[in-house]
Amino acid sequence: MKMKQPFEQVVADHGLTVLRVCRAVLGPHPDADDAWSETFLAALRAYPELPDGANVEAWLVTIAHRKAIDATRARQRQAFPVGETPERASTIGTPGSGDLDLWAAVKALPDKQRQAVAYRYLGGLTYQQIAGILGGTADAARRAAADGVKKLRIHYYSAGTLSEGANR
Repeated sequence: MKMKQPFEQVVADHGLTVLRVCRAVLGPHPDADDAWSETFLAALRAYPELPDGANVEAWLVTIAHRKAIDATRARQRQAFPVGETPERASTIGTPGSGDLDLWAAVKALPDKQRQAVAYRYLGGLTYQQIAGILGGTADAARRAAADGVKKLRIHYYSAGTLSEGANR
């Protein structure tokens, strides 16, 4: 029987993946850092009950997805002051943190496509796992991710950032 690893090791092993997923869903914003923290607080409470053979990374990405949705809902209900300079978000763990055009292109994707791309390519989840998070089938998750990547490629081809044969 395989013993669970200490929770500190879980954070060390999967912390960056969870942060990337939070930032892919919420953008490079302090809310993503808060969702990361909330993910691991919730995971810490539930970790003793997690079955020994469970896929810890998929479990954490599922929690992160729910925390990111909570943050999105809270952001929509929250008033914010005007006239002050907003706090600058950390870029640690942000894929392509210097490429704000990429973040804008990812943010412009429809929700399911953005989430499917993030969970597949940043979270490393299977399409079956993505379907479990987003609802629907593995084929629908695969289609959403493919459509999202296609839109990103079209965006970059039109911007002249990629050549036609790159990254296929």
